[in-house]
Amino acid sequence: MNCPECGTETVVFTVDPDLRECLPGEEPGAALCPRCLAVRPAADPPTGDPDFSQLGDAFPSNVEAGVPMALLLGLLSSLALYREEIAALLERVERAGTDPLLVIDRLAGDPSIDSDVDLGRRRHQLEQLL
Repeated sequence: MNCPECGTETVVFTVDPDLRECLPGEEPGAALCPRCLAVRPAADPPTGDPDFSQLGDAFPSNVEAGVPMALLLGLLSSLALYREEIAALLERVERAGTDPLLVIDRLAGDPSIDSDVDLGRRRHQLEQLL
């Protein structure tokens, strides 16, 4: 599946039912673009573990942290609207052993990523949210 925003091949993954409230729509999965970080619902996600390595070393490779981190990136465009969901996802990523603010810092510094969201600014706002 290619990203409708930039045309890059996306990372498609299954979203657990308890996390689907953080994803618009009723689809059982999502697709994360490793270039623009856009997140879209996916109707037919693969059943195996996703390969988050396309996002570089900064992104968590384990599903327990990677999936909520991907969903978190998809909600960063509207902190005010998704405040509760973002706080829950931040906590879940931390419980899985990953520092989500460090991930955002590293993604912000990655020259291969061209996100519409100012990750550095959002990181500062997330820090205040916590």
